[in-house]
Amino acid sequence: MHRKKVLVTGSSRGIGRACALAFAEAGYHVFINCRKSTDRLDSLEKEILGLGGTCTKVPGDVGSPEEVRNIFRVISGSSASPSADTPDAPGAPGTDTDTKGGLDVLVNNAGISHFGLLSDMSDEEWQTVMAANLSSAFYCCREAVPYMVSRRQGRIINISSIWGVAGASCEAAYSASKAGLNGLTQALAKELAPSNIQVNAIACGVIDTEMNARLDKEERNALKEEIPAGRFGSPEEAAKLVLMLAEAPGYLTGQIIRMDGGLI
Repeated sequence: MHRKKVLVTGSSRGIGRACALAFAEAGYHVFINCRKSTDRLDSLEKEILGLGGTCTKVPGDVGSPEEVRNIFRVISGSSASPSADTPDAPGAPGTDTDTKGGLDVLVNNAGISHFGLLSDMSDEEWQTVMAANLSSAFYCCREAVPYMVSRRQGRIINISSIWGVAGASCEAAYSASKAGLNGLTQALAKELAPSNIQVNAIACGVIDTEMNARLDKEERNALKEEIPAGRFGSPEEAAKLVLMLAEAPGYLTGQIIRMDGGLI
């Protein structure tokens, strides 16, 4: 049985979790990933299997090139079970008979935020944000692209931010990393278009996830007043757009699509 395969990085929570569930419901075999929250990844696995979907857990830090290589070794066929550490027999619930080879879709969602003055930011903090938000996408693309090129098809979807377009005060590193992700998206789209591989990004506005947990009630209300739609977006709305891009016409590539309730 052929089942399309997707890797969603940072899929233990927020937009990533919503994406993993949306792809599973659409019939994809989902490779789910996180760096630390393995208990949440276990919970996500159970939810996907409960929906009748299939998945494989590939925990690891996608900001590390070696860990990304290890993740793609699993994807390429060293394990086709829902959990890399607990392989099931062929045909067991949650397994898939055709997960070997590579990905049909890569969703680069993993990322972190950093709030504070640029002058107070340490070298390590800057490097951590860049590794999580930008280098991770490069490492995953580098591993995913050869298989896609060999098949002359594939989709890469990068989860970016409107602050990569407009910049945000006290979020210089985050804004710079997302601007870099937008540039990577547009450049790679041109590079891969002759191979029929589409690369697009979603520049999210304020999505109601744990990344915005630092905001108190007064700050949340003030921010909502700035958004013409009058509310934060939901992870499920972002996931719906990601799935649409995964199945969009092939002529759509190199786009940075803003999803921000009209904020910018």
